[in-house]
This record gives sequence, C-alpha cells and structure tokens, in this order.
Amino acid sequence: MKEASGELSMTVVTVIAVGAIIGFFWIMYPTIKNTIMGSWTSATNCQKKDANGNCIG
Repeated sequence: MKEASGELSMTVVTVIAVGAIIGFFWIMYPTIKNTIMGSWTSATNCQKKDANGNCIG
C-alpha cells in the first residue's frame, strides 16, 4: 500500500508540473506569436540590405 501511495504522489506531481508548463505557454503564446510575426514582417518588408543580406533600415 505504501508503494502505491508513492506512485500516486509522483503521478499527481507530474500532472501538476505538466499542467503548469502548459498553462505558462498558454499565457505566453500570444506574446511569442506577436514577436515572431513582427520579426517575420520586418524581415520580409526590408527595403535596403547590406552585403550580408541583413536589413539596414
């Protein structure tokens, strides 16, 4: 019985940890998405590039 109790405790800890990670990314997803989209838009709308292909302005 003691072993089963330990297994249940680890399962609960794992489920809570996974839930916390999913919750964190659920909250942060709009910020991450907007940052990526902003970078993508500025990179694709570049008018001037240097010799290495980097956007100048």
